[in-house]
Amino acid sequence: MAAPMPTIDEIVENFSLLDDWDDRYRYLIELGRMLAPLPDAARTDANKVRGCTSQVWLSTTVEDKGGEPVLRFLGDSDAHIVRGLVAILLALYSDQPASHIVTTDAVALFDKLSLREHLTPQRSNGFRSMVDRIQTEARDALKADQAVH
Repeated sequence: MAAPMPTIDEIVENFSLLDDWDDRYRYLIELGRMLAPLPDAARTDANKVRGCTSQVWLSTTVEDKGGEPVLRFLGDSDAHIVRGLVAILLALYSDQPASHIVTTDAVALFDKLSLREHLTPQRSNGFRSMVDRIQTEARDALKADQAVH
């Protein structure tokens, strides 16, 4: 049985304990290995994230919990390090209310983990594309919710 995915706070703490960037890369790859598998049916063109050099898929489900939409994400990539970035974003955003998602700054977290200076510009841009996609879906869920109520 796979180990449970760490929370975003555990990920931040684990990063802070790793001084060597080789260890941090290994941890990032390990996080990617811990992702729940993305069903083949979710590997669609509609779920592909534009702006990523690697192939990245994000699948979103929205549930109404207590009057506010809560979004759950599944994701995958064909690149090990990018899968780790997907894992960090899912730990940050999945199973969160839409209002929390649109106000949570993943790029600030990215900087806090010192990822920007240790990843290629293409991967940094891909990370931003994933964040934009997640936050757009959260905004869309809020608009749809307001239209209903």
